[in-house]
Amino acid sequence: MEPTKPKLPREAIELYNDFIHGEIDRRAFMDGISKFAVGGLAASTLIAALMPDYAAGQQVSKTDDRIKASYETVPSPQGNGSIKGYLVRPVSADTRNATPTKLPAILVVHENRGLNPYIEDMARRFALQNFMAFAPDGLTSLGGYPGDDYQGGQMFMKVDGKKMTEDFVAAAQWLKARPDCTGKIGATGFCYGGGIANTLATRLGGDLAAAVPFYGAVPPDAEIPKIKAAILVNHGALDTRLAATWPAYDKALTAANVPHEGYIYPDSVHGFMCDATPERYNKVAADLAWQRTINWFNKYVRG
Repeated sequence: MEPTKPKLPREAIELYNDFIHGEIDRRAFMDGISKFAVGGLAASTLIAALMPDYAAGQQVSKTDDRIKASYETVPSPQGNGSIKGYLVRPVSADTRNATPTKLPAILVVHENRGLNPYIEDMARRFALQNFMAFAPDGLTSLGGYPGDDYQGGQMFMKVDGKKMTEDFVAAAQWLKARPDCTGKIGATGFCYGGGIANTLATRLGGDLAAAVPFYGAVPPDAEIPKIKAAILVNHGALDTRLAATWPAYDKALTAANVPHEGYIYPDSVHGFMCDATPERYNKVAADLAWQRTINWFNKYVRG
């Protein structure tokens, strides 16, 4: 019989979010978690429950025979010189014809920890929805995601933010120009990546067909009129700081005549989509948000 998963208070989950976003260090995180070690649960048990389990959260194996994946390096002269990423296509698109079938493409942008296994898995999930997907690694200039989220977060803070943004712009332009792409691309991302999805909408204008930011920062007011992509915003209701940005963003997108929708998911914290962090994951909200995302991209990127 499997042990019962500890039910953690929301404050402990928020402490974890502060930790992974670099707002507190490892010592402060562990000291804070120890305050919740009650009822026979050791602090180490609570920490283990909060840490990502990428193997358990994986939905599509790297060796799944329905996908074809490779790591590609994209020139980024305005950024850090180049950015490496994970490119995935459905095998079915390339087995029926002598030349690869052109597919609409989705750029998948990671959180502030680099290209971890969860984001690679998200790219594979898009491939199984008959998109080609590219997930770049913003830590490329420092050797790439180090295999540990904490170390990845420490590395992330050392990369020039403006240059990293240029790396993602270069990755999107490279993806759009590929001969096996239809020329229509969308962007999605989570936390930092959600903010980048919004930023790409301001930077690329009509070259981006749609963006689906998950709990991402909103562009400056002066940049919003530059958006031509259809925007679908997703926030968790318990992620109050970011969820509170939606009404003003909604109003600004309306004023700019941008097709858009936004959803605030009940009982959902920051990171509710990530099934690799089960204490944050909200399956009901995540499944609904995923279906809305696929419908959005089918309408505006494939359509």
